[in-house]
Amino acid sequence: MDTICALATAPGGALGIIRVSGPDAFAAVSSICSVRCDAVPANTTHYTHLHEGNEIIDEAMVSVFRAPHSYTGENSVEISCHGSTYILNKVLELLVQNGCRMANPGEFTQRAYLNGKMDLSQAEAVADLIASSNKASHHLAMSQLRGGISTELSRLREQLLKLTSLLELELDFSDHEDLEFADRSELLQLAQTINAHITHLAQTFYTGNALKNGIPVAIIGAPNVGKSTLLNALVGEERAIVSDIQGTTRDAIEDTMQLGGVTFRFIDTAGIRHTDDERSIAAAQRAQIILMMTEPGVPYPDIPVRDDQTIIHIENKTERFQAKYNIGIDQLRQQLLDAVPSTSDSDVIITNTRHYEALTRANENLHRVIDGLQQQLSGDLIAEDLRHVLSELAEITGEGQITPNEVLGNIFKNFCVGK
Repeated sequence: MDTICALATAPGGALGIIRVSGPDAFAAVSSICSVRCDAVPANTTHYTHLHEGNEIIDEAMVSVFRAPHSYTGENSVEISCHGSTYILNKVLELLVQNGCRMANPGEFTQRAYLNGKMDLSQAEAVADLIASSNKASHHLAMSQLRGGISTELSRLREQLLKLTSLLELELDFSDHEDLEFADRSELLQLAQTINAHITHLAQTFYTGNALKNGIPVAIIGAPNVGKSTLLNALVGEERAIVSDIQGTTRDAIEDTMQLGGVTFRFIDTAGIRHTDDERSIAAAQRAQIILMMTEPGVPYPDIPVRDDQTIIHIENKTERFQAKYNIGIDQLRQQLLDAVPSTSDSDVIITNTRHYEALTRANENLHRVIDGLQQQLSGDLIAEDLRHVLSELAEITGEGQITPNEVLGNIFKNFCVGK
């Protein structure tokens, strides 16, 4: 495997970090500074000058990590120097001249996965951690990076392997009529327990996706009841169009607000004129929270809602609530926070679409296992469906299977260079 290098920090800062990893990392870095990386202790940092021949380019700190105790599992060096574009480009140029090549997006994390430093779900958590924009999404990414999903799937895998082993044993000794190695009722109960667990895990995706990307909130009400004013009061900016002319807002306006570490995505829809207003109904259907707004003498909108949605009724232009004067806004913000799904540190929450789809496919195969057990089908047919369940779960972490290069490429292509 060749040696790669890349800028691991965003350009334009006071300092920049260049990451180098691979079999020739020590030699490449040593060729442009006074530190002999192969001779210093692991996990140490050293002051040095970076140079091209006799010309000093910059003062820097060089951190040395030996395989397998590094981010990638390979010999690695991190060079911390000044953030000048010229300096950073020059150092990268010199590293390439001394045996490195520029890393592809996500290649450092891809090597960490290939070298067994993390599984696929943890690798994806690195990208989520970098992209996290609020406390909730950061917490979910850290949980996944620490192996929360991996641990949960490992438990499921053990249960499935037990079920598979009992069925395989039955198949191996099927010609011994006097032996019974698998009690079908016991197997059915075990399969149903596993199914309930996978179903619950898949259902957390709706909560996880909302916490990760923002909880959608629709503001629904008749024209001119103050929906745009309410949006402005909540987000603290004059982003929606406000007018005394009835029905001024013609299009859906979306804005976000962070509250208590959670992002809320507000949609201010055009005023409902008829109960079949498709835009407002569509916005309500997409929302997890609906702010149903009215004013004295105006009925609340009559639109279809789901059981899993939180409905907060607001009567504007009253003593208790006036969006225009921020009366009742703090209490409404608390109601929004109270409507956020509660999670604890021990909860495993699915936030990745790829994971959710794999769990869904695993569930479909497990339903076939349950049907097969109930219908007393042959053990070899049931065992085949079980193998599909295990394969789908393994796809999430990459455990126990060779992942095709195109799958790896699809996962890592959206990483930033240097990660």
